Amino acid sequence: MLLRFAGGFLLSTPRYVVGIDLGTTHTALAYLDLQSDPAYPPSPRVFAIPQLVARDTVESRDLLPSFLYLPHESEGPQGLPWDAQRTHVVGVYARSRGAEAPGRLVSSAKSWLCHPSIDRRSAVLPAGSMEVERVSPVEASFRYLEHLAEAWDHTFARGDQALALRHQEIVLTVPASFDAVARELTVEAAYAAGLENITLLEEPQAALYAWLDRAGNHWRKELHPGDLLLVVDIGGGTSDFSAIAVVNQEGSLGLERVAVGDHILLGGDNMDLALAYALRQRLKAEDKDLDSWQTSALIHACRTAKEQLFATPSLAEASVVIPGRGSKLLSGAIRIELKREDLERILVDGFFPWVSADARPVGRARAALTTLGLPYASDAAITRHLAAFLGRQGGATAGLHGFVASGPLRPTAVLFNGGVMKGEPLRERLLSVLQGWAREAGAPEPRALEGADLDLGVARGAAVYGFARRGRGIRIRGGTARSYYVGIESAAPAVPGIEPPISALCVAPFGMEEGTSVDLPARELGLIVGEPVRFRFFSSSVRREDPVGAELEDAPEHLEEMPPLEVTLPPEGRRAGDVVPVSLRASVTEIGTLLLEAVALHPSIPDERWKIEFNVRGEGG
Repeated sequence: MLLRFAGGFLLSTPRYVVGIDLGTTHTALAYLDLQSDPAYPPSPRVFAIPQLVARDTVESRDLLPSFLYLPHESEGPQGLPWDAQRTHVVGVYARSRGAEAPGRLVSSAKSWLCHPSIDRRSAVLPAGSMEVERVSPVEASFRYLEHLAEAWDHTFARGDQALALRHQEIVLTVPASFDAVARELTVEAAYAAGLENITLLEEPQAALYAWLDRAGNHWRKELHPGDLLLVVDIGGGTSDFSAIAVVNQEGSLGLERVAVGDHILLGGDNMDLALAYALRQRLKAEDKDLDSWQTSALIHACRTAKEQLFATPSLAEASVVIPGRGSKLLSGAIRIELKREDLERILVDGFFPWVSADARPVGRARAALTTLGLPYASDAAITRHLAAFLGRQGGATAGLHGFVASGPLRPTAVLFNGGVMKGEPLRERLLSVLQGWAREAGAPEPRALEGADLDLGVARGAAVYGFARRGRGIRIRGGTARSYYVGIESAAPAVPGIEPPISALCVAPFGMEEGTSVDLPARELGLIVGEPVRFRFFSSSVRREDPVGAELEDAPEHLEEMPPLEVTLPPEGRRAGDVVPVSLRASVTEIGTLLLEAVALHPSIPDERWKIEFNVRGEGG
């Protein structure tokens, strides 16, 4: 059966639903066969990804490290089975080679993809490097997805192009806290890799889908109506918190995502920096000073040592090797041991300190001048950020039967996700802090849900969600994690030094479902066409009660401004600068992004309207 025509190819019904976890540190892919017996749905299978693991050595691994190495031309081709002349490296070899030449290694592209203060299409990676022609965060993300697509096709589609990855149903995960711009750019990277049948899914939800799949029907014995599940997702670049309520839906258990935290740039990358700083101080005490190049290599080596210690609890220490400077790299290498007790002290006490339930992140004064880098959270204490999330989202369960309607959120169960949470001491500390807060409040102590797949759960869960969308499994209700608003400028006389008043008009309420549209209440607005204009957008993760069409004066508290969109809307036969009376229609697309349509009330041509996407493409119409 034929579905649609796209990109010059006639696409057949997908054979597989594919879940892709495009992570900061690792990328993974899992899949389900849509032709399986509906009565016996299989569990997702993980795709072992062929990749270079050493020079001229290709092996298949479950995880593709999210690293891009840009070799010097003297290093020659970095051949793969499907491309013998490849001039860049993605995966295991990229990570290991980049530790020796950090100026040529792109890492943390996903964190840069959500950097609000840069042009995310500009070539900024590797940050600060003068050794290579740099790439954008979007291009780096595209390279990881391109490698997945080529590796899949080499494995599955050599005899049947209908099995190519671009013809399958793709569920691509993003952090729950990703803004609309970062979501759109993620989709853009997927399109560049030839993947068009895309649906976005929040990573904490994907982790829960994976847990539900592994638990089977027993999950109903683990969770009960009135339970509030906290998903703690701490990966390489971000800390994400989501709250999911277990509700009674006409006699059956249902799941409803009720709250999502802010985007916190705090995760494994910060921990690698902390470990590197501690080891650098030890080396300095031994009169071994490191230059900036060696410090970068130390950070990458600390990441490897940290992962070794967490993966093998019996190890007491792991070696950290820093290449020397000059032609004799091996002879000049510096070696130091990262001890387990140091690892746990620095990470547990530094990032998961004991704090009270009313603690809040501590800010600090910033220097006026800074190097170009990621906007890391100023407070490294993840427990303080978690306390702030639970306190700020106190009204998230209002209106749900069996839940407390006031005060901080009180989770009764915790699901851990993300590579950082592989560290058992980190999980134990965070759970102990949550249990302490509950005891102080006289509330039930939360329990950890066992059986989470911390490395591959997000990819597996994304594939399970693809099945659930087809009616083959339980769905987590949620919709948009924020309310969205567009700025409306008031008509007012010009006053020197004073901007015209701006109100915020709600165009998409909290929880608006994907694939739905809504017409704003009748109100005549003017749209300027034919000349450059700027759209201002706002969002809120806590204003749940604002209906479509609600107008807020003076951008009140809890409203965050998003990057503006500067466009020139085509005049469609009108004069440049005309103010066209319009009504507004908002949609949440199937990929989870937002679209605003301005419909002419007195059209000059049939069905005259302008589409304004919530992204940074700088184009309209």
